[in-house]
Amino acid sequence: MSQNRNAEAYLSYRGLPALAGLCSMERAVESHWSVEESVSRLKRLHYVSKRLCEALTARITGEPIYELKMAFAHHGYLCSEHVTMIRNRVSEMREPPLGLDKIPHPGLEQMMDELLHAPSGPLFVRLTYEVVIPHLIEAYRYLCDQAHPLADAPTVRLAKWVVFELEEVLLFGQAAISSLASDVELDSFNEYRLAIEQCFEASGGLDGTATSDAALPNRIHAGASYTIEPEPKRDERFIDRFNAGVNPEAFLYDPKYPARAKTLMMYYKRLRELDVPEMMATILHELKGEEPWEFYAEMVRQLWDEARHAMMGEVGFVAQGIDWTEIPINFTWSRNLNTQLTARERHGVLFFIEQGLMPKTGKRFEWEVGMESGDPLSGLFQDFDWADEVLHSQIGRRWYVPKFASLNDALAYGDACWSRVLSHWEEYRNQGLTNHRNWWPEVYRRACEKWGTEPDAASLEFSVSYQEMRADLKKL
Repeated sequence: MSQNRNAEAYLSYRGLPALAGLCSMERAVESHWSVEESVSRLKRLHYVSKRLCEALTARITGEPIYELKMAFAHHGYLCSEHVTMIRNRVSEMREPPLGLDKIPHPGLEQMMDELLHAPSGPLFVRLTYEVVIPHLIEAYRYLCDQAHPLADAPTVRLAKWVVFELEEVLLFGQAAISSLASDVELDSFNEYRLAIEQCFEASGGLDGTATSDAALPNRIHAGASYTIEPEPKRDERFIDRFNAGVNPEAFLYDPKYPARAKTLMMYYKRLRELDVPEMMATILHELKGEEPWEFYAEMVRQLWDEARHAMMGEVGFVAQGIDWTEIPINFTWSRNLNTQLTARERHGVLFFIEQGLMPKTGKRFEWEVGMESGDPLSGLFQDFDWADEVLHSQIGRRWYVPKFASLNDALAYGDACWSRVLSHWEEYRNQGLTNHRNWWPEVYRRACEKWGTEPDAASLEFSVSYQEMRADLKKL
């Protein structure tokens, strides 16, 4: 009581806010907090955030709806950032081993297992954004309120930042739930929601602050490991997905074609990068537990960057007034890699391609084309696409190259892995999956109409496919 009276009577200089504005003096003299309490709660939030990151990224490949793929990539990345923040904070307060890889409570494990195994995309969306994330926000808010605002100011700041980002995530989720409401069977949702809430209760809440003697419910799923969908799924807007009748790299790097026309090919290349998150998601899932968290976090960042690049292509076509859903967005690169190579081999191909983008004929060239084209949006997008690829090259050199005797050995392995991938170009056509039509002239003509210019004759005649040539222009 005397401490509170002293705090109430305390006067700062000329009435300035005391304690750097962190809190009042009355709050600062309270002593019901400890490092152990802070670390204990953070470890539990770390576990749930990490599992949520893993669940979101694991669902990308098999989720057909484009907007959900992009959101899962973004929200998975945000969760990975939150995990890294917590790991850093715990390491500031405790000596190794930190125990961050331990399961804090079997209820939390079962709760996140049930979420991951949700049998449909719309159900996964509703469970994630209506059940799990609101509980997560509540736990972070409670941590922010309970932690000592002066002594544990770094934790309070962390919690505030996470809440800020998760509230934006929740807004997306609420809109998505509304849009997909008719696709969710109510009985199935109620069954999963009840199971998750019972796990939540049995574990004492996400942060472990509640007391409970409730038993864990029976698992809806028997606990078998989650098998990721290797073949990318696309919604009905993605037409003629097996079409490999246009090789945009052959057009882009041929000096006889004008820069304005090349911007269309670059927008196509960007949107087609949707297949990179679809491939990287399988690497992350299959290598889970084989690499340290830092590897996982950096790869999730790269996955999110590739999703951003796809959206840049989408925006580019919208800006040009061209309906991208009338263009075949090929998905056979990710499909073939996911079904023909191991996770390590796919990583090798990814690294090999990234390194090929670093010379002047790579991302710098694409930026120069964008700037030359007279389309400022293309120049802007290629500027940041180039910057992102510089980062991705560094990520590969940190995590991939050290597994080999030299950089050249690492590159040779990736090249060899890519060379083993069968394109099935003829097989897809023979099976009636596509006729590999050359869609380029019609798209280019449509763009010229929008621009009010006559089509370049040479550009209209372009007809190089992927039948005998890879994206790096190497002969098959």
